[in-house]
Amino acid sequence: MTRAASVGGMESVASAIQRLADLASTPHISRLSAAFAAAGFELALVGGPVRDAFLGRALTDLDFTTDARPDDILALVKPISEAHWDIGRAFGTIGARIDGHTVEITTYRSDAYDGESRKPIVAFGDSLEADLVRRDFTVNAMALRLPGRVLVDPSGGLEDLVAKRLTTPGAPEDSFGDDPLRMMRAARFTSQLGFTVDGPTTRALHALAERISMISVERVSDELGKLLRSPAPRAGLQLLVDSGIAAIVLPELPALSLQIDEHFHHKDVYEHSLTVLDQAIELEQSRHPGSAPDLILRLTALLHDIGKPATKRTEGDGVVTFHHHDVVGAKLAKKRLRELRYDNDTIAAVARLIELHLRFFGYTEGAWSDSAVRRYVRDAGPQLERLHILTRADVTTRNRRKADRLSFAYDDLEQRIAALGEQEELDAMRPDLDGEQIMAILGLKPGREVGEAYRFLLELRLEEGSLGADVATDRLRDWWAAHP
Repeated sequence: MTRAASVGGMESVASAIQRLADLASTPHISRLSAAFAAAGFELALVGGPVRDAFLGRALTDLDFTTDARPDDILALVKPISEAHWDIGRAFGTIGARIDGHTVEITTYRSDAYDGESRKPIVAFGDSLEADLVRRDFTVNAMALRLPGRVLVDPSGGLEDLVAKRLTTPGAPEDSFGDDPLRMMRAARFTSQLGFTVDGPTTRALHALAERISMISVERVSDELGKLLRSPAPRAGLQLLVDSGIAAIVLPELPALSLQIDEHFHHKDVYEHSLTVLDQAIELEQSRHPGSAPDLILRLTALLHDIGKPATKRTEGDGVVTFHHHDVVGAKLAKKRLRELRYDNDTIAAVARLIELHLRFFGYTEGAWSDSAVRRYVRDAGPQLERLHILTRADVTTRNRRKADRLSFAYDDLEQRIAALGEQEELDAMRPDLDGEQIMAILGLKPGREVGEAYRFLLELRLEEGSLGADVATDRLRDWWAAHP
């Protein structure tokens, strides 16, 4: 055991070592380590699982490293696995499923970027210690040698774990130069682990922020998603903004800090957006405890006001307005998320929620009719639950009376939606007659007139609720008789 294992908190260290030892004793890992040892190769559990053992986190996504080359790894896992795959062979990684458990084994690496390419130059190494010191952060640069269960920590990762500190094994400029995506990982780990980035590493983030443009959009998008799915993304997002990285990968976010929100004079729109994100996550977790983080909701909460910089106007009385920032923001979100290569469903959902996020505030200005409530539900469609959360999270005023009034108003709206839903199967929101019935009643063939008749009946349903087939048929005939 290295010197790092002798720092304070010996009971927790001993407990972590025992957790790792218990893990190493499980049948599938024992079979794996025995196979490598018998063939004369090294094998070590590395990275996240070792770190998480000391943090008391669940030990998942088991990664191993070895001096064996990919062909050798494949030959060793074939006899002991139910399945294996070599999709990562070019990067030295072979995957396998052993006794129902998925593992990945990677050859020691010593690769780096050439300073121009978006992809690393893959080079294999021969030393576990050398492999560890080329990893992103010291807390991820620890390993457990197998089958001997020896902790290897050449960069003092355990000391940094105790201090809750993020730093790189070598000079941060070299680490971020080798793989600039590590700068975004630093932001993610501040949110995921609750750690802080040390001074030299923070300065390197600022100095090398432009190098993030070397990284493929897909990798940047994936890392941003991981950050947003973390328990508390605010700290990581602030680090991206402060370092200048956000100005490159998500420029709409730092742009918000220039805009003062007319509703919340105590904070700018950037701070307001981070608070909305915090509150949306809290509501998401309270409404759906134990569920996976909702990336669509979190993207929407972060981006819901990005239309404000483009719509800022100062009126004659000095009042600042942002008219139609919801519509403009939806368009900007579509553009940015397309550039980040998000899937079409995610893009459409986020844009729709941003477009609708102000709709509720009209409810507080006057009583809505049942038809207005139906339209609210129809327009939200499958995003209604997310719209509920977003709208509530969007209230960040420190005026308790105002906050309570808005909360009570939304309670009332949700209760009305639920009541109407029970009465009318609101979620379906279809006319009382379908297309086939419309054609039979009016003697039409498929075409434009059928669509017009369907829309008439849908409007009728929204305005008056379900009328039943007989009444809807009479109303349809009356409408058709007056149809030009």
